[in-house]
Amino acid sequence: MRLRHKPWAKEYLDSHPEYVLTAPPSGHWKEVFQNDHPLYIEVGTGKGKFLDKMSKKYPEVNFIGIEKYESVLVTGVERLVENPSDNIRFILGDVADVLQYFQYREVDRLFINFTDPWPKKRHEKRRLTYQSFLTLYEKVLRPEGEIHMKTDNQGLFEYSLESMSQYGMKLKNISLDLHTSKLASENVMTEYEEKFAAKGQPIFRLEAAFANMNE
Repeated sequence: MRLRHKPWAKEYLDSHPEYVLTAPPSGHWKEVFQNDHPLYIEVGTGKGKFLDKMSKKYPEVNFIGIEKYESVLVTGVERLVENPSDNIRFILGDVADVLQYFQYREVDRLFINFTDPWPKKRHEKRRLTYQSFLTLYEKVLRPEGEIHMKTDNQGLFEYSLESMSQYGMKLKNISLDLHTSKLASENVMTEYEEKFAAKGQPIFRLEAAFANMNE
């Protein structure tokens, strides 16, 4: 899908440093939120609708969305300005730089929702479940921390299952049709998910943890 450029987005994001962090305080998130609640992050957060819903459903959790495109993130920030939540922040940055944003084992849960599947083999390293990204996630997740992934793309889902298995991760709650599964009642839909579900497309979901997290 082509990205619609919004030339005013950067200025708008710059005007709301209370919600958008361009120099994230690694190791100081408790000071940002003024509490020691669990820290959940979403990589490639897009327009931020998922985190907006989650922040309201789980006020006892702190949420951070990472998005590198200003013209995409601005929608989420506009929503937050109109309807503030104290437990949500955004990082304007790249997922590849996650070690600059969080300290070792600082994150409790990581969401990967409807990210670009990069279907061509030559683009494999760009997929957010490629082994180099898993290595980054392993460093920032706490013991018992989990990755929760959702996608409409069967190819990406099958690839992710294989990639995570080969990495030695433990998989659970795997669903090939989330909205008809036992997990549906607690599911919080993303903006893309709402569109796909309306068309009757199955949603694939998994939960994964690193096998050596307790070592």
